[in-house]
Amino acid sequence: MPTALRTAYDARIDDGRLTHDPAQAAALDELDRLTRDLAKRPGLFRKAPRVRGVYLWGPPGRGKSMLMDLFYACSPEPSKTRAHFHAFMARVHDLIRQWREGDADARRAVFGEHISSGGSAWRRSAGGDDPIAPVAALIASEARLLCFDEFQVTDIADAMILGRLFEALNEHRVVLAVTSNREPGDLYRDGINRQLFVPFIDQIREVCAVVEVNGARDWRRDRLAGRTVWFQPLEPEAREGFEALWAEMKGDEPEEPTHLTVLGRDVVVERTAGGLARATFDDLCARPRGPQDYLAIAARFHTLFLSDVPVLGSDRHQEARRLVTLIDALYEAKARLIVLAAAEPEALYPSGTGAFEFERTASRLREMASASWPPAGD
Repeated sequence: MPTALRTAYDARIDDGRLTHDPAQAAALDELDRLTRDLAKRPGLFRKAPRVRGVYLWGPPGRGKSMLMDLFYACSPEPSKTRAHFHAFMARVHDLIRQWREGDADARRAVFGEHISSGGSAWRRSAGGDDPIAPVAALIASEARLLCFDEFQVTDIADAMILGRLFEALNEHRVVLAVTSNREPGDLYRDGINRQLFVPFIDQIREVCAVVEVNGARDWRRDRLAGRTVWFQPLEPEAREGFEALWAEMKGDEPEEPTHLTVLGRDVVVERTAGGLARATFDDLCARPRGPQDYLAIAARFHTLFLSDVPVLGSDRHQEARRLVTLIDALYEAKARLIVLAAAEPEALYPSGTGAFEFERTASRLREMASASWPPAGD
């Protein structure tokens, strides 16, 4: 009996939304195995069984996020969470901060019954004041299955936490499903005190089946090859084309808000589906947002649909400046950009403070709308 994941994948092959790629076969097999394993429920009064997760790695555009989208949507596990890895770690750091700064009442308000949980990890801590055990217990209470996109480790603070955190999560039978551009052995390469991080690499290989996804074709690039990605003006025909491309790219994946933690703030992108995000110009540029907000969005999503970009007068120079910062973040991340705008890029901000600098942004918008974007090999 095929799993819901296999059925969904085969249906997309049959109706032309996907093309069969032998390089994805091993990853699909492991995700199929994980789907079956998660469907096995523990007996009465028995702890959930240990389930080996999956770590998919390879270059961008080979279908890792698509496979993760399908797996997450089809997983029978009711207690599951999907997050960009950086967003997850930002929350972990915030929980650790709250534990360390809070008194007993403040800790109880955040961690509740998990304030003294964590099994042996808790008992080993000096005086029971180690934040890792209660943080892990709280996360485990929220989700048995953790799905991470873009798993990478570049920060020493993350590197020093990960081994102990995931050891504690494993005690709670939390299961991982991960995508990354790096093989586990290349994580935190050349990082400070990397020798302290190496045991975590061994742990990943123990608790996850590591599968390379490295086909010859860049499906993300090919999917939009030759397609219009700049729609104008703000009229029904252009809007219909923009909406049709969103529907095609999203498929039947459900839309949901994504919460990004940026400098302790909750930045919400209301319409997202896997690695796709959709927002209006007013959502992203008419509100007081900073560079870190845009960097977080560019890191989390591989494609942004940006609608209702107006022609800006000189009185809207702040919004023009934010648009410049947003495009810079997307450009450096080599993200895809689909735009519904009132005019061509060069006509969006013809005069006003910063109009000369905007010419560079218009050039980047042209490049990002071309068939050669993103650059091959990136």
